[in-house]
Amino acid sequence: METKPLINKVAQKALVTLDLEELFPKENDIATIDLKDYLFKGLILREADFRTAITATDWSIYKNKLVTIYCSANAIVPMWAYMVISAELAGVAKDVAKASPDHAAEIFLYRQIAQLDMTKFTNQRVVVKGCGDRPMSEAAYVQIAAQLAKVARVIMYGEPCSTVPVFKKAVD
Repeated sequence: METKPLINKVAQKALVTLDLEELFPKENDIATIDLKDYLFKGLILREADFRTAITATDWSIYKNKLVTIYCSANAIVPMWAYMVISAELAGVAKDVAKASPDHAAEIFLYRQIAQLDMTKFTNQRVVVKGCGDRPMSEAAYVQIAAQLAKVARVIMYGEPCSTVPVFKKAVD
């Protein structure tokens, strides 16, 4: 009986692997600004004091950082205060978001996905990697699937050796 060599069919298929974990911001790339530090007696934001503090702030410490602005105190902060800080960060920070520190990485991940260059996935068989060291929200997978479905030929979820089909473009 003649033995045939084993053929790795997975290796023969041209697959492009997309690992969302690579788009996830690193913890040391995220800086936070807590508006409680600008409140008078931890209760209210006084405009004159706030503007003085903003002028005295060294914004260069946020250079190329992903910055999240939030208020940990139970206080009413006027919308313009967030805007003032965001405007100061505009020329310095890599990106700015209004989010709690717990949700900041997720917000910046969604923005990374939205800005992802999809041309490299055009008419490709794409595997969106499913296992990783970091927990990933369903929302990130929903967002990437919606974007890939516009350009990819096939979308799969999992690992290249064990995938679940998600989408296949209809043949014209």
